[in-house]
Amino acid sequence: MLDTTLRDGEQTPGVSLSLDEKLEIARQLDALGVDVIEAGSAVTSEGERTAMKAVAEEGLRAEIASYVRARIDDVDLALNCDVDSLHLVVPVSDLHIKSKLRSDRDSVLRSALEVTEYAKDHGLVVELSGEDASRADEGYLTALYRAGIAAGADRLCYCDTVGVLVPEKAVEIFSRLSDLPVPVSVHCHDDFGMATANTVAALRGGASMAHVTVNGIGERGGNTCLEEVVMSLESLYGIKTGIRCSELYAISRLVSRLSGIPVAPNKAIVGENAFTHEAGIHVHGLLADTSTYEPIHPETVGRKRRIVLGKHAGRSSVELALRELGIECSKEELAEILARVKELGDKGKRVTDADLQTIAEIVLSIQKEPKVRLNEFTIVSGNHAIPTASVRITVNGTEMLEAGTGVGPVDAAVNAVRRAISGERDVRLEEYHVDAITGGTNALVEVWVTMAMGDRSITARGAGADIIMASVEAVLEGINRLMQLEEDG
Repeated sequence: MLDTTLRDGEQTPGVSLSLDEKLEIARQLDALGVDVIEAGSAVTSEGERTAMKAVAEEGLRAEIASYVRARIDDVDLALNCDVDSLHLVVPVSDLHIKSKLRSDRDSVLRSALEVTEYAKDHGLVVELSGEDASRADEGYLTALYRAGIAAGADRLCYCDTVGVLVPEKAVEIFSRLSDLPVPVSVHCHDDFGMATANTVAALRGGASMAHVTVNGIGERGGNTCLEEVVMSLESLYGIKTGIRCSELYAISRLVSRLSGIPVAPNKAIVGENAFTHEAGIHVHGLLADTSTYEPIHPETVGRKRRIVLGKHAGRSSVELALRELGIECSKEELAEILARVKELGDKGKRVTDADLQTIAEIVLSIQKEPKVRLNEFTIVSGNHAIPTASVRITVNGTEMLEAGTGVGPVDAAVNAVRRAISGERDVRLEEYHVDAITGGTNALVEVWVTMAMGDRSITARGAGADIIMASVEAVLEGINRLMQLEEDG
């Protein structure tokens, strides 16, 4: 696998990674097991070159590459970054040669060979890449590849630059290209949503390596998704990729956080709904055999199965969720809890763990004293002040006073609460989401949080006209549920 998250992925509109962020992603990619990391394009900027050099000097196992054009000065810039190899990209379609370069086939070929020979003379591995190959004359493309091999190119790459390839054609093309005496890579874009299918087809047709990005980020519709290709090969074809599949979700979350590009909930493998179930008939099947509605175990890619409740929930869903909360009930009580869950679902509400436990407590007449109770909190914030919060809370009967700062008043308040109980428990805020229930500046808001402690996590909510108060309530609700779960064993 050649991962180009740090180059093609960073070309996603609005994405710009700092040196430290590039290093963090590169380390994770190396730990994941990718063979080549395309660290960037040396011609981009001085800051880009500094970051690329830092990645190259990190001592990673993976080969570190730079994107270059067919220009000697591009190679010189890459050499100064201490990279191991070049991804030398040469336009090969007449459309690109004439409209973009305003050149001709012979000139492009000469430039490609000159730069290849120059790079080899300076000790670099060269992957000669045909840009827009899927719209190029195949005879010219093959001639350029053969000439590149004669000039010393170590690898070749076929680029489906605007995603117009189809799987059937990919198999045919790579069956022919695999006769060439050096490895041939495939680099696909997702303009028609076929990047993964085309990449897998190319690999099965004879391609030796796939170019991918984490979460499929990239220009326009993005690039081929690393996680989709890996799991398609591993699970559908039984082909071992050398990738540590259990780390796929972790690196997906890391890249999403650092790039600021959210992952769609219904995204394959790494989307939040990929292993989330609501429909009662599905959960009933899962209880009998998880493979009924899951093609792979979630733990394979570092995930956990999640059951959510709403109007589609069935008896099995509620029973399983209650079991996770450590609540036992009779068949009659279960039926009443299910009816109340469906009633909330019919009103368009999401039923959180906290909602379910509250419903169960009402039905079972269980009233438990909260472990953590808010007594008072104060917020100081302004355009010339660091947002600061102080809270006075009671933890297991002991009153505590703590303060915290943050990027905003909500963040400061949540940090103050977490600091106040840090001596008792290590609680983490994993997700935070706000919905406006009504319009206007005095709108009612609903805050949803996912809190975690150890290997347990739970969702909770708070609601009100004050977003800070609603956030604190949601966090405290989550903390109390987690502490209660721990106590109940």
